[in-house]
Amino acid sequence: MAKGIKIGNRVIAEQCPVFIIAEAGVNHNGQIAMAKKLVDSAKRIGADAIKFQTFRAEELVTANAPKAEYQKKTDAHPSQYAMLKKLELSEDQFSELFEYSQKKGIMFLSTPFDRISAEFLALLGLPAYKIGSGELTNVPLLQQVAQFKKPIILSTGMSSLEEVVEAVKTIHKEGNRELILLHCTSNYPTKYEEVNLNAMLTLRNKFDVAVGYSDHTLGIEISVAAVALGACVIEKHLTLDKNLPGPDHKTSLEPQEFQKMVEAIRNVEKARGNGIKKPNPSEIAIQKVARKSIVAACDIEKGVTITSDMLTVKRPGTGIEPKWLQRLTGKRAKTIIRKDQIFSWDIVQ
Repeated sequence: MAKGIKIGNRVIAEQCPVFIIAEAGVNHNGQIAMAKKLVDSAKRIGADAIKFQTFRAEELVTANAPKAEYQKKTDAHPSQYAMLKKLELSEDQFSELFEYSQKKGIMFLSTPFDRISAEFLALLGLPAYKIGSGELTNVPLLQQVAQFKKPIILSTGMSSLEEVVEAVKTIHKEGNRELILLHCTSNYPTKYEEVNLNAMLTLRNKFDVAVGYSDHTLGIEISVAAVALGACVIEKHLTLDKNLPGPDHKTSLEPQEFQKMVEAIRNVEKARGNGIKKPNPSEIAIQKVARKSIVAACDIEKGVTITSDMLTVKRPGTGIEPKWLQRLTGKRAKTIIRKDQIFSWDIVQ
């Protein structure tokens, strides 16, 4: 079992409660007031952390970088640069959000997309760093963030196992082994047949690390299923309103949906248990009602040798267990045994 990773006051491990990240991303639409409302919402609905995205558009994309197909459908700006420029928050605004989140009692995280933003977040004092799927092959950024010697949550969308191996080696070479890997499919929304949840288990088995799932499907089912399979971290987009303009709102959960997901995850993590197969204390009393005993199929006189045709098996399970049927055959009745009487060892010899 992979060792636990401590982030703030939380330990991320299979035997611990699932760490649920409300991915606000850029769903603040470049407005600090909306960003604070997302913080409030994430806290209210039970998320463990609120996560934003920190970038400078001019450091992230070229002036004419094309948009993804889903971005073309959800945003009217002509290029990635124009879209992202409208979604930027300043360093002062992020500092304000960091302090606001602390005041509200929810962990603040953010994903850096460039070296300047990574350095800023380091100065801000984040307890961990989330690296997006698009940066998995960005070796210079991986090296920089690894050198901060803080836990790293790395998404692995769009990547092959070989690319993940290279990214993990890059981080380890910097002396940082505080790593959590998130399986992810980088499509918005992700089709169910493209989820491949079992790949999360491949990551766990290959790297012996805590794993999780960054969910871009519609609804909550796949996040809940990931927890049932052993996810230690779930990341899901949160919006105040799916109808707001912007690239990610339509594939995000509104607060009431997100809360249902949190509740379902908490129920499933309880149900996962410790893996030890044994009856629960509440089942012990049911054993006597639901299991069976050996009983007399007919009246048996005292001193008669018992044969198999004199025996049958019925509820309740308060007498000799059926597994001893052959052992009971051939013994003699010490007293009269009536039909349907439950056998005990003290009435035979």
